[in-house]
Amino acid sequence: MSQEPALMVQPRRPWRHPAQNALTVTVIFTLSALGGAAVTAPTGLAGNLGWFVSFIACAIIVSWIAGRFRSKVAAADLVATVVIGAAAAAVVIPWTSLIYTVISKGSKVIYSGWFTTDMSVTAADDVFTVGGVSHAIVGTLIIISIATLISVPIGIASAVYIVEIRGRFSPLVRFLTQAMSGVPSIVAGLFIYSTLVILVFEKFNALAGAFALSILMLPTVARTSEEVLKLVPDDLRSASYALGASQVSTTFKVTLPTVRSGLVTAAVLGVARIAGETAPLLLTSLYLVSFSTDLVGKPMATLPTYTFGNLQIGTENAVARAWGGSLTLLALIFVLFLIARLLAGRGPGK
Repeated sequence: MSQEPALMVQPRRPWRHPAQNALTVTVIFTLSALGGAAVTAPTGLAGNLGWFVSFIACAIIVSWIAGRFRSKVAAADLVATVVIGAAAAAVVIPWTSLIYTVISKGSKVIYSGWFTTDMSVTAADDVFTVGGVSHAIVGTLIIISIATLISVPIGIASAVYIVEIRGRFSPLVRFLTQAMSGVPSIVAGLFIYSTLVILVFEKFNALAGAFALSILMLPTVARTSEEVLKLVPDDLRSASYALGASQVSTTFKVTLPTVRSGLVTAAVLGVARIAGETAPLLLTSLYLVSFSTDLVGKPMATLPTYTFGNLQIGTENAVARAWGGSLTLLALIFVLFLIARLLAGRGPGK
């Protein structure tokens, strides 16, 4: 005899009434919005931020009162919903506002030659139909690429030493990476300036900028890689050893391919950490208005220093160009992130 499949029993929530949810949310939102406006107007709280704080406070009070008409559980459920929704909004709203501001202000200077010309024959105050950021884009890619080539292998190697080898100096390596993560960016730039720029190269250059950024990128890559390697089950390593593989073979052929996606994420986080850094570059690679790929012979432009330089000029067109540089930097990092995710693959080891 065939057995009928067991029915899935769903937990009951008697304080939830689907037919009343939309009406309840509408009433709570309307009363809270009016309450926030009533509190903000006479007290002089800071604009939209003050209204948002007042709105959340009123929403908690109104949701508690509305829920009490049903039960204490319903009231607690409504309050929890409001608090969680407010927390989500507090994260999403500033991010959305930032992206919208950069796009709306930066798009004004974008034209057909923005990505193919430099500022060698263009002043910051000139019209937006001349000049561009090709020199800054190439400089940013060069310096970030060199910093990545320096930091990613060292960061992953330190994580392997801590997690896989577990050598005698593992606590010291972990302590140093944690200490490096707290180093201010200006200190890293000053260190490279006082050593490489003055004593070795005797001039500002892109290679010095890459070294400064690698100091900031290294702890992020190392700590993230360490946490990723800890996710690999010990049974996987034991199975590899049982088949006769050495520790080196297990690390390079089993452990690292398993967490390939996580290691790529560590590299992406490291790039995101240094992409917008300006202070170290002002002390190392400085800025150049023309296109250049010379790593050690002269300064090199980057998008952060381009943005800083135009913002420092302060005129209307110069500030608009600074917003355009910020938009270009965001777009560049987004493209690099997409490329990294495609290279990482969808699954472990792929």
